[in-house]
Amino acid sequence: MQFNRNFLRRVSCAAVSFVVMHSAWALEPFAVRDIRVEGLQRVEAGTVFASLPVRVGDTYSDEKAAASIKALFGLGLFKDVRIEANDGVLVVIVEERPSVADVDFSGTKEFDKDTLKKALRDIGLMDGRPFDKALVDRAEQELKRQYINRSMYATEVVTTVTPIERNRVNLSFAVVEGEVAKIKDIRIVGAKVFSESTLRGLFDLDTGGWLSWYTKSNRYSRAKLNADIETLRSYYLTRGYLEFKVDSTQVAISPDKQDISITINVSEGERFVVSKIKMEGNFLGKDEEFRSLIAIRAGEAYNADQVAQTTKAFTDYFGNFGFAFARAEARTDIDRATNRVEVTLQADPSRRAYVRRINIAGNDRTRDEVIRREFRQLEAAWYDGDKIRQSRNRVDRLGYFKEVSLETQEVPGSPDQVDLLLTVAEKPTGSVSLGAGLSSGEGLGFTFGFKQDNAFGSGSSLGVELNTSKYNRTAVFSTTNPYITEDGVSRTIDIHQRTSKPYTDVDSYSIETTGASLRFGVPFSDSDTVYLGGGFDRTTIAPGTYLPAAYQNFANEFGYTTYAVPLTIGWARDTRDSAMVPSVGKVIRTTGEWSVGGDMRYVRGTVQYQQFFPVSRKVTAALNTELSLGQGTSGLSYPVFKNYYSGGLGSVRGFEQGSLTTGSQRLPGSDGIAIGGAKKFTINAELLSPLPGGGNDRTLRMFGFFDAGGIYDANESIMLGDMRTSIGVGISWISPVGPLRLAFARPINKFENDKLQYMQFQIGTTF
Repeated sequence: MQFNRNFLRRVSCAAVSFVVMHSAWALEPFAVRDIRVEGLQRVEAGTVFASLPVRVGDTYSDEKAAASIKALFGLGLFKDVRIEANDGVLVVIVEERPSVADVDFSGTKEFDKDTLKKALRDIGLMDGRPFDKALVDRAEQELKRQYINRSMYATEVVTTVTPIERNRVNLSFAVVEGEVAKIKDIRIVGAKVFSESTLRGLFDLDTGGWLSWYTKSNRYSRAKLNADIETLRSYYLTRGYLEFKVDSTQVAISPDKQDISITINVSEGERFVVSKIKMEGNFLGKDEEFRSLIAIRAGEAYNADQVAQTTKAFTDYFGNFGFAFARAEARTDIDRATNRVEVTLQADPSRRAYVRRINIAGNDRTRDEVIRREFRQLEAAWYDGDKIRQSRNRVDRLGYFKEVSLETQEVPGSPDQVDLLLTVAEKPTGSVSLGAGLSSGEGLGFTFGFKQDNAFGSGSSLGVELNTSKYNRTAVFSTTNPYITEDGVSRTIDIHQRTSKPYTDVDSYSIETTGASLRFGVPFSDSDTVYLGGGFDRTTIAPGTYLPAAYQNFANEFGYTTYAVPLTIGWARDTRDSAMVPSVGKVIRTTGEWSVGGDMRYVRGTVQYQQFFPVSRKVTAALNTELSLGQGTSGLSYPVFKNYYSGGLGSVRGFEQGSLTTGSQRLPGSDGIAIGGAKKFTINAELLSPLPGGGNDRTLRMFGFFDAGGIYDANESIMLGDMRTSIGVGISWISPVGPLRLAFARPINKFENDKLQYMQFQIGTTF
């Protein structure tokens, strides 16, 4: 194939040279009085005239003839060009290349056709472009490259060119997809300190398991292998092996292109301990402040992560004083006789700078102002590294972007100025919550929730919640504007209407609740927000059969239609590393509600605490506790409709959602209906890890859990021995429509008539 292409190229060059020589033969130079073009079909005549180095009035010569033909061939639009002269008139005769009318594919299962067409467009092959055999060869190689990226090395591509009318061609790429090549073996040669199994466990690539169809971890990828090698290198360098190196990497594929073997040759070197840490350079007279940032510890094994953390902390701290170009580096002085290393931290603050301009890129949908209002670093102000980091983190915490990166750029000719470039990659900001339940009272019912966090790119959120069951209907609308003031005060409006009729009898009772609330969020720091608000509630009991005694007692005290005017206050702090798959950090939430008007007078509040602990690189422990209390005021009873509920996902798994009863509801003679309680206490503990065979994929994990919780009346004490408990296992998946959790639970401590539910699932919950 290479020989044929070279031969054709030589023949073409010879033909062009012959045409040029033939066109120039026996031509005496003459003045051009006109130029005509013949043979054009789709190409504009202006394109030819613009490319010719000859104009009317110029003297035509052999050199200009050769230059003209070369220029026209260089356009790539013509497969033949001739120039004739007739009585001072140049006649340019061209034969256009056929154009590509259609590009089609057959036999493609791994990719959809649109993906392959886009790949070909990137190399210049698309409908309407001139047909070029060399470009078709590139297209074949590009298609094979796409399949090689999916570990399908045996894929073959055959191109068919079909001429059609009007000098056009159809291109058809017939693809024979080979089987996926799988990693058969991964060897780490030279590892002595740590076992091969331990080191292979660090890799995202593996030899496959029962979940490989989902994780594709047994498909070879050069990028993934490079990342795994860096992980391996980091593992050694953080444990004192300062001279560890990867000598070579071999990737071998079997003759049938089905199996891949990977061999990594390493040299571990000796383990070194830090003997001394020195500081050299200009530290702005703040040596002690910089010394407090050192994460390296003398007497401990050399740790490359601690060294990198220290140098970064130095440059960041310099940035707080406007030194945007500060440099900090660590030098090592190795004593191989004693296996000790001396670390010298060298710093140079360079020059101070201020920010000239802040540029934003990648926000195709989100408005600039939504991002800029999160910035704490201002234009035309001194460079402040701390404010710049806060700005970047605040933009990331918006949750609108998959990636957020901030780059400092020097301004040419202005050594004391920098520009900031914030680049974002947007992601879908809508979420859907789905739920289903089956009960004897209302049959099969569904719940649906929709929330758009960045509606129309404005930064405001819209939410809708619907319950479509026959006897329990819910409609909730909410909207939040996070910036009703320049200081970042948010405003949330909620409107809800709920109707509950637990029984199918026409004469059975029903309850209708209508209300609205207005809440403001006032930020006091980047991670702390205080919430203040108020609302209005209207509750109506339609009396009928099966009315629980607790509801009748409420009606006797307050009436069948009641009103409440609650004021709310709350505080939230969130320091998790990720909202979807956290591995470290905590969440603290407190809310309080006080009804100051209407028929019902009460106070109620909730305190929730979540903590995440990294047990290992793959395993995370999670703890959640929640305490809720309610109390009547002004000598009135605590209203039953403000009770808390427990049971099911989010509280005590293994029991039906909201089905737990208080001690009085379980007494002989009571109706035994779960109407919640004025007190609620919940404890959840989880241990999360990737599924066996799932590699290091954190979007699909399994977990084991222990739940404990109880519901109590206002006059009951919280008795830990009276709590329901359960244990179980489950699967957590970050699906395209939101986080999904499927739990299989076994109740341990339960009471008679408790409603058990051994399997539960929900989309849209994160704990």
